[in-house]
Amino acid sequence: MASNVNQPQASGPRTGTSSYAKQSGWIVFAAVMMIFSGVIAILEGISAIAKDDVFVRTTNYVFRFNLTSWGWIHLILGIVVLLAGCALFSGALWARAVGVVLAGLSLIANFLWLPYYPFWAIILIALDTFVIYALCRPAHSTAEAGTF
Repeated sequence: MASNVNQPQASGPRTGTSSYAKQSGWIVFAAVMMIFSGVIAILEGISAIAKDDVFVRTTNYVFRFNLTSWGWIHLILGIVVLLAGCALFSGALWARAVGVVLAGLSLIANFLWLPYYPFWAIILIALDTFVIYALCRPAHSTAEAGTF
């Protein structure tokens, strides 16, 4: 305790804060949206595996896939997206990279899912787009910390 008496105290804000502290709002937004997107994809997958009647059947669509196989794809992708969303709370750079890749895969899967459940597919495409933006947003310098 005596060793701390003679050391100078830092005045003002800390200069050694990480860029993660400035980006934490966007990272938390992306993490929550990925968790939400993963849960919705899991529910879509379970519903498709159970051959639920809530899905639209279109006959003249370019992409024709079996509903059960799409259910398994959404179930597995939803679980992985949910786990990646949870990993984003760690603040690791690898979690951001994995999040961008998985949000891109989810975006493509939901685009191909459009003929089966157009409403939720469009909502998840928009969510995945916002997640990719939030994870790829560059860090601001300290001079720009007060601006958007």
